Amino acid sequence: MKKREILGLGFEWQVIFWLSIWLAISQQALGLRPIREKTRSWSDEWLFGRKQEAEVGPFSAWNITGTYRGTWKFLNSVNSSSKFQDFQKENGNSVVELVAVPTKITGVHYVQGVVVFHDVFDNEQNVGGAQINLEGVYIWPFRQLRLVANSGKESDSGQEDNNLLSNPYHLLGIFSSQVFQESPRDRLLKRKLSPVNEMEKHCNIEIAAQVSRVASSENNGDKNYYYMEGLMESPGVGADGDCFSPLFLNATSVNVEVYYNKAVNYTLMVTFVSFLQVLLLIRQMEHGNTQSGAAKVSIVMIGQQAIMDAYLCLLHLTAGILVESLFNAFATAAFFKFVVFSIFEMRYLLAIWKATRPSNSGEGWETMRRELSFLYSRFYGLLLGGILIMYQFHNYMQPILLLMYSFWIPQIVANVVRDSRKPLHPYYILGMTATRLAIPLYVFGCPHNFMRVEPNKVWCICLCTSMGLQAVILLLQHYFGSRCFVPRQMLPEKYNYHRRFNRDVSRNTDCVICMTAIDLRQHTSDFMITPCEHFFHSGCLQRWMDIKMECPTCRRSLPPA
Repeated sequence: MKKREILGLGFEWQVIFWLSIWLAISQQALGLRPIREKTRSWSDEWLFGRKQEAEVGPFSAWNITGTYRGTWKFLNSVNSSSKFQDFQKENGNSVVELVAVPTKITGVHYVQGVVVFHDVFDNEQNVGGAQINLEGVYIWPFRQLRLVANSGKESDSGQEDNNLLSNPYHLLGIFSSQVFQESPRDRLLKRKLSPVNEMEKHCNIEIAAQVSRVASSENNGDKNYYYMEGLMESPGVGADGDCFSPLFLNATSVNVEVYYNKAVNYTLMVTFVSFLQVLLLIRQMEHGNTQSGAAKVSIVMIGQQAIMDAYLCLLHLTAGILVESLFNAFATAAFFKFVVFSIFEMRYLLAIWKATRPSNSGEGWETMRRELSFLYSRFYGLLLGGILIMYQFHNYMQPILLLMYSFWIPQIVANVVRDSRKPLHPYYILGMTATRLAIPLYVFGCPHNFMRVEPNKVWCICLCTSMGLQAVILLLQHYFGSRCFVPRQMLPEKYNYHRRFNRDVSRNTDCVICMTAIDLRQHTSDFMITPCEHFFHSGCLQRWMDIKMECPTCRRSLPPA
């Protein structure tokens, strides 16, 4: 009897034991959940922070995600450590990019970001700044920020910015730097050569900062900014001592709304400039609406401007896709640039091509289609080839831009070679010169541009001088002749329409243009003689040659007057 009771009791304990194990496995242990959750968009993080602010008693959860600008300096005035003596500067500017994500632990946010120290090094590698990847936690009830360097990991240039993909300010900065300053390949090479690469392998970099909120000094007093200040230390691995002396950091958050307004104002400027260029193109097409007038315009000059507008269209469209909140603004600018190059400039390009090939107008459609295919293939081939060249020679972007903005030179050369008379309207010359300068002067000349490109006054002066000199030469050719600045000794022999003729030979003395008689006894300047020995009044033939460069009688080609 006792034995059965013992067996029954043991069976009950076994059931209780296995039931407890099953409950332990199936029950979720909240304390063992990972701190880092899936990255959310900026709007989700802001809403999440507002929700916690309403739920948690006397404390408020600040969302510190954003960009911070500030300064750094050594506490001991100079770097007293002997391990990394490349830290030669005493102070400088710094930029901190942070993304804070709420966690399941109340009061703790997971933080990732980068800190960029400008003017740190003074060495032969010509590396002026240091960028360090960071991660840590933000304990918002106490306003404490703790970060450590995310070092010791091999990563390519594309992975180091993944933690900041939700930051539009950072995205546009990276986009503009890769387009106008340095390529990703050069950026990765510079990072490998930087002393920071070695420092991250042998040092533990720690940042402890206090976050506070300050009211804006601008008119919008309800807008608050975050201010952080703290220390950055670098205890060495083992007993090696500190890698460098402690640094004092302070930074204030950037007002992203002001940054957005700058970007929107820039797109409005591009849209307005594109609209002016459309009006100027229409004016120029009306000025040279005849076959002779279109043939005087350089097809290389129009094609070069069309390629430039195609590049600007692609750049603005890429920026709009990259930053979703600014897509409408950048897409509008890209659309107007698309209209300029694809409708007006390509149409004018086709008109010039037809004017320079009058013999093909009477041929079959197959020949015309073959010629058109060849024209478009060359245009888009040059377009794609230019992209490859700019990517390969990215370090020489500014000289390449100077070369691209020399688009008036083909027209100047064509005027001299053909001895063309007034091929371009003066308004078109002045207007295109001014509107083409707007975008590069904003990018490389404005000290507070939203692209965060360092101003280059020397390059801007060189660009304005080059464009102004080209425009002045074109205007001189317009008013004083296309060869006015070329020495007479260097000019080729020109046909004289007022040459002498044999008066003993009987000729038809009627002008076939105005159908009136020509008095050959008058001065030779009153009539003109073509190479095919046909006589016309001077005014009649000049007006005819403004339309067609063909003899009105026999349809032979005429040389420039």
